[in-house]
Amino acid sequence: MGYAPSVARHLGFDPIEEAHRQWSKRWPEAADAMAANTSIMRAQQIVLGAVDQALRPFGLTFARYEALVLLSFARKGELPLGKMGPRLMLHPTSVTNIVDRLEQDRLVIRVPHPSDRRTTLARITPAGRALAQVATEAVNEVRFGVGALAPGELRQLVDVVRHLRLAAGDFDVT
Repeated sequence: MGYAPSVARHLGFDPIEEAHRQWSKRWPEAADAMAANTSIMRAQQIVLGAVDQALRPFGLTFARYEALVLLSFARKGELPLGKMGPRLMLHPTSVTNIVDRLEQDRLVIRVPHPSDRRTTLARITPAGRALAQVATEAVNEVRFGVGALAPGELRQLVDVVRHLRLAAGDFDVT
């Protein structure tokens, strides 16, 4: 179910566990952190690979897909580019590039803000809304690349990673 080809499948052992064992001999105080980091990095490759494979037939990257979905969730189907960055957790330059590409593909259009001349809105087009819908069906089908995890494990994972995100300043809980 889903995408998870392993470059290390031919090994008869878990290379991260072996790295942990070796690391523990030299830097025992950091061995768990190294294994957690490496595990997260490998999991990111697996998840992104599955999602990319699901989105490829639609000509979308995950970043472009996220932008379309964000706009489709907006009440009027439009948002200021400046608000998209924080919500997508992306630098403003990345948002501009994503919107440029979506605009080239006629999935969004840029429109002036009705009351603030300095602000430009990205507005999803009917074609963008339709593409977001079918692309969402595709990523839902592969369960966003985390289909091997049970519902309780998914919630646990979100909760554990949330601590990292909070410490990094991704959001405030005031």
